[in-house]
Amino acid sequence: MNRTAAAARARGNSGEEGSTLLLTIFYGFLALVVVLIVVAATSLYLERKKLFTLADGAALAAAESFTLESVSVDDGELHAALTTGEIRAAATSYLAAAPHPGIENLVLTHADTVDGQSATVTLRAWWRPPVLTLLVPDGLPLEVTAVARSVFH
Repeated sequence: MNRTAAAARARGNSGEEGSTLLLTIFYGFLALVVVLIVVAATSLYLERKKLFTLADGAALAAAESFTLESVSVDDGELHAALTTGEIRAAATSYLAAAPHPGIENLVLTHADTVDGQSATVTLRAWWRPPVLTLLVPDGLPLEVTAVARSVFH
């Protein structure tokens, strides 16, 4: 009986050799893919936040670009009249002065006013993942829009 049990044990163990190694390799590869995707998603999120911060600053600079001659009093309240030309010029000069390292192909696509009192600025840039993989594209266009308004108190 001992001989039969030893032979069965030997046959059973020999059939499972290497299966743990294959599982370890598979789960290691899966963990690496997940880490690379999380790194790419985090990079995309941070790049969008940087671009939005830049657009927000440009919109704020554009909202403050009115001249004193364009300020009027309506019903006891002060209102500044903005023009598209002033907004575009202020946003362009802000983008030229503001540091934006790492933002690739930055373009001011839209800078105007809808109501004459608020400034709308839209920026577009290109994002590239920090690590190139087969699962993440080579890059994506990012576009953000920020609106700012000057209010007198």
